Amino acid sequence: MANVPAELRYTREHEWAKAEGGRVRVGITAYAQEQLGDIVFVELPKTGAKVTRMQGFGVVESVKAVSDLFAPLDGTVAEVNDTLRQAPELVNQDPYGKGWMIVITPSQPAQLDTLLTAEQYEAFLAGGGH
Repeated sequence: MANVPAELRYTREHEWAKAEGGRVRVGITAYAQEQLGDIVFVELPKTGAKVTRMQGFGVVESVKAVSDLFAPLDGTVAEVNDTLRQAPELVNQDPYGKGWMIVITPSQPAQLDTLLTAEQYEAFLAGGGH
């Protein structure tokens, strides 16, 4: 079973969200990067871009597939992990750490509470993950 940190929230599209004060850090889960294989390219929005819950905010490309990235909540992009432009493999090496993608300033912080808990996400994965 993939690594599923208890302190994070999750989407059924395999993004994770971590509350950090008034902002939310976002990336893809260990399960997602394992399914994708070696990640070779990450396309992310610019700082200041608006994101909408469950709408695409970027793309991750691996040796196997190209996948859209979905925003876990509405808000504005406060930070972008520009390191991934030169080192997309960080998503494979450390998906919950150095492989983070964006930080959102949420317009509706309560949306975070509607995301899956670690326990719910693990049950989702146990049921096939899609």
